Amino acid sequence: MSARLLNRELSWLAFNRRVLSLAEEQGIPLLERVKFIAICSSNLDEFYQVRVAALKDQVAAGLTHVAPDGVSPQAQLHQIAEAADRFVLDQEEVLDVLLHDLAERGVRLVDWKSLSLLDQSFLIRLFEDRIFPVLTPLAVDPAHPFPYISNLALNLAAMISNPETGERRFARVKVPNVFPRLVALPDGERFVPVEQIIAHQMHSLFQGMVVEEHAVFRVTRNADLTLEEEEADDLLVAVELELRRRRFGRAVRLEVQQGISGEMLDLLVREIDLEPTDVTVHRNPLDLTCLFQLHALPRPDLKDDPWPPVTAGRILRAEEQDRSIFSVIRERALMVHHPYESFASSVENFIAQAADDPRVQSIKMTLYRAGGDSPIARSLMRAAERGVQVAVLVELKARFDEATNVGWAKTLERSGVHVVYGLVGLKTHAKCTLVVRADDDGLRRYVHIGTGNYNSKTARTYEDVGFLTCDEQVGSDVTALFNHLTGYSRAVEFESLLVAPNDLRTNLLDLIEHEASFGAAGHIVAKLNSLTDPEMVDALCRASQAGVRVDLLTRGICCLRPGVEGLSENIRVRSILGRYLEHSRVVRFEHGEGDAPMFLLGSADWMERNLDRRVEVMVPVLHPKHRDWLDQVLAFELADDIVCHELGSDAVWRRRGPEVFSDGDAQERFYNWVADRQRK
Repeated sequence: MSARLLNRELSWLAFNRRVLSLAEEQGIPLLERVKFIAICSSNLDEFYQVRVAALKDQVAAGLTHVAPDGVSPQAQLHQIAEAADRFVLDQEEVLDVLLHDLAERGVRLVDWKSLSLLDQSFLIRLFEDRIFPVLTPLAVDPAHPFPYISNLALNLAAMISNPETGERRFARVKVPNVFPRLVALPDGERFVPVEQIIAHQMHSLFQGMVVEEHAVFRVTRNADLTLEEEEADDLLVAVELELRRRRFGRAVRLEVQQGISGEMLDLLVREIDLEPTDVTVHRNPLDLTCLFQLHALPRPDLKDDPWPPVTAGRILRAEEQDRSIFSVIRERALMVHHPYESFASSVENFIAQAADDPRVQSIKMTLYRAGGDSPIARSLMRAAERGVQVAVLVELKARFDEATNVGWAKTLERSGVHVVYGLVGLKTHAKCTLVVRADDDGLRRYVHIGTGNYNSKTARTYEDVGFLTCDEQVGSDVTALFNHLTGYSRAVEFESLLVAPNDLRTNLLDLIEHEASFGAAGHIVAKLNSLTDPEMVDALCRASQAGVRVDLLTRGICCLRPGVEGLSENIRVRSILGRYLEHSRVVRFEHGEGDAPMFLLGSADWMERNLDRRVEVMVPVLHPKHRDWLDQVLAFELADDIVCHELGSDAVWRRRGPEVFSDGDAQERFYNWVADRQRK
């Protein structure tokens, strides 16, 4: 066991368990707690599709190198399987409690066998009218090989026998997703999983045969893209081809319904080419992302009270005075904190005004996850159609958004936008926009740098910070960055920005070392999504040994083991989860230039991929009011009386804070603080 490093994969599973703990929290409304069960399931699906799939590929290739914590790929898979089995059991126990409490409040997930004959008749008619026509039973026999099982598709396995000959066949029925997974009964309060309806009408799919048994199952496959970019003549075509191939990725997990026979389970494991350790058995319905359907019910009494975002005060005053957002940024840089402060009235408004402003001459932007219906993308197209030079770097390799981004790339190109796909071998994860405008006193560059994606949907639920400025040095650096991304250049030096993979790592290491020189007077606070990079871990441990206090706010993975005497005893690690996904990356060094603390915000986590294999940007925050705001953010999240989880030297995360979540909700405290400032 490594003294300083924890296993990345087990740390991620611990994160998902913390998400599950939100479903148990008193003080969170019932349907919100149900939503966290669904999020857990979605998270676990992605984990298997990417991380477990990568480990299985390593084992299949005969690779035996160990992870930084000293664990081999095969050993990691064994530990993951054990942890996943425990997680499924715990998740089902939590769900049992929630479903019981929901039933008392008039929302019921019911089984077929508990229904009255009248209810069953209603569902049989629904089956005959809407479900039966789209089902395709596939039997396995010498003329029909075992069917391909799509990734994450819900299926019914059945053993069918001929009553005259006694011949038995395996059959599979895929549950289509063209109708709701949870079927509402006429009272609108009770819901039946659609697979149960199909299962109890299976005889109609196999006329004259006997359905001996049936069980629900689901297969998870490797869904990561594998691109040889150096050999690709056209990256767009290569990504589209790889997306088609991804549907046929290798299986990595089999989920089955409790009660499945050993015979049927053995057949599935054998035909799908898995091991028994790759199987998880479920008592509740498979694929609990269906619970998002319950969360969407119009039951405000069972949901969070809305927190309407406010418009940043300086933008609001400009709107009242009929001034442009550019005039606000010219006065001084603007920092906005989403979703507490509106993304629509700030970032979207910035792009929309740029698109329609006759003084704007060019717009350049990076798009990592634009989302389905993007007002920002439509603003860019509108600008291009009226003759503005618009260049957009669309990151085609944004995991699980590849197809959406391919679609936007084609749509933007048809509108006259210059679309590029970034640098070979690197993902462009930076969130930057550059607007060049002819002001009265000459050309001026307006810049937005953010910690989150230009995605209108996630901006309402992801906590992020955006920075808008017309500072000449920042504008010059962002211009050089875009020229590097869209053109052809080697050495690019930046005066203000910290950019990966150029110099972000070295600058961060230098800043940590500089803070260590102050000993016990030093203090580092890093708010990150994940910390996995061994070199960064070692640097923080050296700072701790020098007496520096280190506070890490890591929402997800943390591979640093805190609290080890003589190594990391001055490091505290906590994780904060809640209504919003804590997504911003903010770093604070007590001793920056001169006497003032140094703040950095941007897109990069402290992971090898972000520091070495992605284009990332972090920008210094210089204005005292912006620093005070960020200090307030960190103060709320580091307070002793908030609900959080803290990581111990034994690698166990422990809940801290008031017994009732709402009594120690850091996000609610910050929202109230923002709203109070707005009222004043």
